[in-house]
Amino acid sequence: MNASPRRGACPSLSAPMETGDGLLVRLQPLQGGVSPAQLAGLAEAAARFGNAMMEVTARGSLQIRGLSHGSAGDLADAVDRLGITVRSGVPVETGPLAGLDPSETADPRPLAEKIRAGIAASGLAPKLAPKISVIVDGGGALTLGDLIADLRLTALDANSWRLAVGGTAARARVIGVVTGETAHAAIVTLLEAIAAKGGAARGRDLAPDELAGSLRGLAIAAAPDADAPALPVGRFALKGDRTALGIALSFGQVHAGPLAELANTAGRAGIAEIRFAPGRGLLLLAKAGTDVSTLRQISAKSGFVVDADDPRLSVVACAGQPACAAGRYRTRETAAAITKAAAGLFDGSLRLHLSGCAKRCAQPARPGWTLLGGDATRTLTTDTADTHETCGEVAAGEEAGAFARLTAAFKRHRKTDETAAAFLARQDASTLTTWLRRDPT
Repeated sequence: MNASPRRGACPSLSAPMETGDGLLVRLQPLQGGVSPAQLAGLAEAAARFGNAMMEVTARGSLQIRGLSHGSAGDLADAVDRLGITVRSGVPVETGPLAGLDPSETADPRPLAEKIRAGIAASGLAPKLAPKISVIVDGGGALTLGDLIADLRLTALDANSWRLAVGGTAARARVIGVVTGETAHAAIVTLLEAIAAKGGAARGRDLAPDELAGSLRGLAIAAAPDADAPALPVGRFALKGDRTALGIALSFGQVHAGPLAELANTAGRAGIAEIRFAPGRGLLLLAKAGTDVSTLRQISAKSGFVVDADDPRLSVVACAGQPACAAGRYRTRETAAAITKAAAGLFDGSLRLHLSGCAKRCAQPARPGWTLLGGDATRTLTTDTADTHETCGEVAAGEEAGAFARLTAAFKRHRKTDETAAAFLARQDASTLTTWLRRDPT
């Protein structure tokens, strides 16, 4: 088993990726989720063969860190013994509650299976870039609108799908609307056009005339705008009077011990299945009549995020030190300190991204702020869809104090009912810099 030889390739059980704290593997179960016993087994394997640090990514995949070249194979064997089959090939992603959500516009699973079959039949997988992805979004309580995809289908009704290329749902180039009967053929045709441009090409590289030529002959109608997605935290009604309890990992990471304890507790509470959800979450699927209140309380005590207004959901942190060799500071420790000191600033309107270096890994899809790593200082930038504007610097170790001062300024100078994002957006760089350095007056 070899580490992934080039950046940009996706780490997997068969091709781990070198990171600052050893090898990293990423996996996503083929059949929805895992049982509580299987999740507990994964946590135990992560502690035995890795450094016990586990993550759920923004796309809803499980990552296990700190493996060695010898132990990565042992982990793969453990996954096999647990009876977990993982996805491979071109990702064709559906929502974490696909087929279970009564508010879903359409069940995306049959269409996703047609697309996977079409990709397999055409032999496209080895011709495409490693990170090519397709989203088939059936709608409902938890959509995939914030995930970047090369190609995207979004259900508009039982037989109509919005077809878009590149970006998130809000920023993708919308081609139009296709029917359920033609949607899978349109996706495969577009993947063939991407493959024809070379092994590094992505959906965004398709020019308008290439799109028009590839889809010539398909009936394509105009499409409405995309809706904003929800976070995977809270309680979600499922078909058959069942319930899903959604919780999130604090800044996307958890130690194997608490995760194993949660999985075992969930099993005793009657949880049938646990799914990894986009937005760094876990969905605990309960049988009809199961009271998940106690499980929610236990999750909160173990450090998981259980409230949709928790300030930790407004802060996204890359791996940082020591997990990433390029990281210049401990992003997740800093994130915890900031959210504790400046909880009043994170009212749901503001998104802060902590990046250990200038590469901006893990940057959220929606615009916000970024705190870039440096040895002596961190650079704070405001981010729009296309630009990053520097608005100040924060001394290393002073991040929590700086954001506490911003929070004090927000409470003192905000307009009635003004959100934090709107308040900060109307301040000039000089004012923001002053507040970052000293208490507001």
